[in-house]
Amino acid sequence: MRLKPVPEPPTDLDALDAFRRAVPLVPGSEDDCCARLRDRRDLADRQAANDWLAFLRALGLARETPRGFVRSDAAATPELVREGLRDGVLLVPETLALLRDASTEEPVTPASLFAATRESVPRHDRARDPKWEATWRERADRLLRWLALVNLAEAVAADAPASEPGYVAGDAA
Repeated sequence: MRLKPVPEPPTDLDALDAFRRAVPLVPGSEDDCCARLRDRRDLADRQAANDWLAFLRALGLARETPRGFVRSDAAATPELVREGLRDGVLLVPETLALLRDASTEEPVTPASLFAATRESVPRHDRARDPKWEATWRERADRLLRWLALVNLAEAVAADAPASEPGYVAGDAA
C-alpha cells in the first residue's frame, strides 16, 4: 500500500531524523503520537502531525504495532529514504519514470508532474476537496523536492525568473 501524505521536506536528513525521534519509543495511540509530533516539531495542527506520522511509516522510520505507534531503530539515511519513497509513497514510481525521460531543456515541473499523474489522483480526494487540483499540484512540488533531497531528482535552472523549478533524474535514480 502506498500512502498519500507528502509533508514539506526538511532542509536535510538530520532534520528528518528529528521527526523520527519525535515518535515515541514506547508504543502510543495515534492521538498520543500526533500530539507528541505536533509539540516536539512545532507543527501547525493535528492533521500536519498525522501526515508526518503516515509519511514516517511510509519511509520505514516509524511503525504501527498492536499497542500503537513507535519510532524505528533505523536512522534516516539516504538509502532508507529512497527505498521508502519508492515503495511507500503514492506516485513515486510514475514520477521517477518521468524524471528519467526528462532533459534539462524539458525538465519535470510540479505542473507537468500534476498533468501527467492527474488521472491517478484518488477519486475520493477529488470528491471531498473542491480545490483538489491546487492541493495535488502542491503535493507534486513537495514530492519533487523530497526526491531531490535524496538525489533521486536534481533541480535544474529555470529559463525565466518566474518559472517553476524543473527537475531531471538525480545520481541515485
